[in-house]
Amino acid sequence: MGGKIKTETLLAQAGHYLDQKTGAVVPPIQPSTTFARDEQGNLYDSSRIYARDQSVNAEMAEAVLCEMESGASCKLFASGMAAATALVQTLRPGNRLVAPSVMYWSLRAWLISFCEDWGIEISFYDPADEADLVRVVNKAPIQMLWVETPANPTWQVVDIARAAELAHSAGAQLVVDSTVATPLLTRPIELGADYVFHSATKYINGHSDVVAGALITAKEDSRWEKACSIRAQHGGILGPFESWLLLRGMRTMHVRVERACENALAFAQHFEGFPGVAEVIYPGLASHPQHEIAARQMQGGFGGMLSIRFEGGVERTAKIIGGLKYFLRATSLGGVESLVEHRALIEGPDSPVPDDLLRFSMGIENVEDLIQDLEQAIESA
Repeated sequence: MGGKIKTETLLAQAGHYLDQKTGAVVPPIQPSTTFARDEQGNLYDSSRIYARDQSVNAEMAEAVLCEMESGASCKLFASGMAAATALVQTLRPGNRLVAPSVMYWSLRAWLISFCEDWGIEISFYDPADEADLVRVVNKAPIQMLWVETPANPTWQVVDIARAAELAHSAGAQLVVDSTVATPLLTRPIELGADYVFHSATKYINGHSDVVAGALITAKEDSRWEKACSIRAQHGGILGPFESWLLLRGMRTMHVRVERACENALAFAQHFEGFPGVAEVIYPGLASHPQHEIAARQMQGGFGGMLSIRFEGGVERTAKIIGGLKYFLRATSLGGVESLVEHRALIEGPDSPVPDDLLRFSMGIENVEDLIQDLEQAIESA
């Protein structure tokens, strides 16, 4: 027996957990906030003083994520926003950040505000256009390149290896938001990324009951140390119960993501060319402009997220979403239940998202039920 253990086994066994004293196969919750010393003043565990930055349960989940992503270190945060903002806050006034024009809306809004307040230049590129990415990166000195792939909610796919080459040739570091791809489908560090970001609320937890974020680094450099310091000092940590729930969710991530990918592909294929449908946007379709890139860097599936644009404009699209019976009209993604959202109405008048677009997060239900649900909503609209 030899070789690296398969990811599915790592996840199912919660990082090979086994309590050597009791034989328990499920990790316990350790809620203690502080750790005692013996009579001589020595810590019983020299690695633990205070739980804000030394949580037993967080470290269990971090170890599994770190191994999955082929990283040097991983830290969990209280939310995806806490993780992303901690890394961006390592930039200094006068630095330049390049980010995609289509990305997680809340983070995009925060980036614009933060960079303006702190004298950091922010430039946006079109994630569907590699030439535009090259032009924006090379326009001026750059310290950080941010990539979200696939990009929410229009699912452009950026070539990570090419982005890493561009960033490094410009003396910058590459951050990849791989929330939608998950570590099961894409491993950005293996493609040259310096940091990987996840909203762990989504597929990593997968049950819509934990808010969490994760950062993984390729090496423990000075920027990583600064981000970890910001996490500890700002207190953006994940509690022990939430960390325990996160690890519990991770134990089934491989089967959940596999089923979501299968459902998304079948759903996308069914509705491509369907009467009343203007466009189906899914990286797994041959019609997707970056399908070849997705096929190269997404192994085992194309994700559980897709968007559909409908004929008849915003009014008919609103009727369609209102007529759905099985899809839940709710924000977020990556849970076992299927969700749908009219993103342009949620984001407001400044949204770059077309107002005839619905975003679908495919769960693990029977896909025929989901197909029939959208069919009847289209016919009734």
